[in-house]
Amino acid sequence: MGKTLAYKILENHLVSGELTPGEEITIRMDQTLTQDSTGTMVYLQLEAMDAEKVKTELSVAYIDHNTLQTGFENADDHAFIESVAKRHGVIFSKPGGGICHHVHLENYGAPGKTLLGSDSHTPTGGGLGMIAIGAGGLDVAVAMAQGIYSLTAPRVLGVELTGALQPWVSAKDVILHVLRELSVKGGVGKIVEYYGEGVGTLSVTDRATITNMGAELGATTSVFPSDENTRAYLASQGREAVYVPLSADADAVYDEVLRVNLSDLTPLAAMPHSPDNVAEVAGLAHIKVDQVGIGSCTNSSYTDLMKVASILKGRQVHPEVSLVIAPGSAKILSKLAANGALADMIGAGARILENACGPCIGMGQSPKSGAVSLRTFNRNFKGRSGTNDADVYLVSPETAALSALTGTITGGAEQAAALGVSLAEIPPETFAEVAAFKVYSADTNTANTDVVMGPNIKPFPRGTALEDTLHGTVVLHTGDNITTDDIMPSDSRLLPYRSNVPHLANYCFEKIDPAFPARAKEAAGGVIIGGDNYGQGSSREHAALAPLQLGIRFVIAKSFARIHRSNLINSGILPLTFADHADYGQLALGSKLVIADARSQLESPEILVRDETAGRTFAVVGGFTELEKRMLLAGGKINEIAGVI
Repeated sequence: MGKTLAYKILENHLVSGELTPGEEITIRMDQTLTQDSTGTMVYLQLEAMDAEKVKTELSVAYIDHNTLQTGFENADDHAFIESVAKRHGVIFSKPGGGICHHVHLENYGAPGKTLLGSDSHTPTGGGLGMIAIGAGGLDVAVAMAQGIYSLTAPRVLGVELTGALQPWVSAKDVILHVLRELSVKGGVGKIVEYYGEGVGTLSVTDRATITNMGAELGATTSVFPSDENTRAYLASQGREAVYVPLSADADAVYDEVLRVNLSDLTPLAAMPHSPDNVAEVAGLAHIKVDQVGIGSCTNSSYTDLMKVASILKGRQVHPEVSLVIAPGSAKILSKLAANGALADMIGAGARILENACGPCIGMGQSPKSGAVSLRTFNRNFKGRSGTNDADVYLVSPETAALSALTGTITGGAEQAAALGVSLAEIPPETFAEVAAFKVYSADTNTANTDVVMGPNIKPFPRGTALEDTLHGTVVLHTGDNITTDDIMPSDSRLLPYRSNVPHLANYCFEKIDPAFPARAKEAAGGVIIGGDNYGQGSSREHAALAPLQLGIRFVIAKSFARIHRSNLINSGILPLTFADHADYGQLALGSKLVIADARSQLESPEILVRDETAGRTFAVVGGFTELEKRMLLAGGKINEIAGVI
């Protein structure tokens, strides 16, 4: 039986464990990346481990999230990250260099390598044939300090691509179709591996768009083969030397298979308020558009923006539409400026933003109240744009640009022809490095560098060893698909406090229940009840650290998103699932719960919870690996590393 590409790479990096789905494995991590929204916590944790030079081949600290400097807080975080990067031999990418995933693809990603990033969209690297995984910050700190990462070996879901995309249909429509088929839970516990004759019709940046939004499937990661298109992309970046061909065996067997004929796809849109709420653009043509945003780590490549410039050239953005465009990197912006495409976009009335995440994370450009905003981004959770009552649709760059011209949702060849718009041929380009935004080489290690700590940077909360008996009061009862945006909001108002968990915790769950922080503090040992897919979305460990700060001891849900479950364990909070989903409805605010013999019960297939308020006992499931048990007993990952019992 042949091997999948995913398992070939994992096997080549296996340190311990059996490479069988469901088994705990430890793999060698070649590279790591961080960004500034999660990075300060990563480097605080790295310092707490007394690490010296990083053990990876390459680690990079990017500044791309908190670039809106309206006070000292973000700039102080950047200075802190820069100083720790210098101290530990980490490359530092200055503000303006670009979005971490684009810059990493351009400069550092390599086929067959492993990458761990403190950002859920790290799987973008899978477009180059990498096993690139998003994780919580503490996992990334450990990977830098020890060069390893532990996970449960995933199953492999094969997506067979046949045919070729029609004009005005793009890679964004491919992943939206996959989301429509599989849902935001469809990738949990899986690696999504693309194969088939259709793969060769997609460029590396097309593939990166698809693997980027594999995060919205809940997948561990997504991966494409490394082929001649990979070679061409690396050559365009001056890095052909790192190219190696990689693919699954011809007789590889997948745990599941989804077949997609690219020729059959049409322009698609994810409707409010979930990336899997997908419809055909043709059926949405009556919807008036107020704002269009083009960019993000999903769709701000050179090819994407050249298509946009071609559509806009010589035309005017609809007078009632605000069009904002953020290039993915300094390389891309420089090329657009040199070839005149930037002037074409500006001439049409586009507003050009910094090479950063920007509006994708609510960092500026929030739409007006009640607006319809079309975005080429990856998430459209309610309120993520910074405007709680806005309706956000996710579309391709082609659909976004056409819609900016017409003022209504517009996409497809027929509509483009009616407007007299055609897509110009984009010739292959080579890109020169923009070295001004890179500080320090990977072999730099100045151990005596002083770490710069601004007044907003506070120590992160740490759990305590698990008690024999856990008492907890239900302080929140939530529905399905709670996101990390719901748990710990991300916007221009709160992002500057990512280094200050005690302050940030006061806003935990504010969009769901503003009274939650006060109620949790009063309970002095709270419990959260969640529905299906609890904690989906971003990798931000603040969604675990803020509840820890507020005294949360355990969370019981119908199911958990992968990264958030890991972050809870890393923080010493027990993530438990209902053995019988009917018990979810039996609990309410104020229910008094007790887990007796908690330490010994971790070894049991089921853990018994006593509901003292209702006078009943029900079962929950931990499903913890041996390493996870040790971390929970110690009160978190750092405590486990330090040998706390």
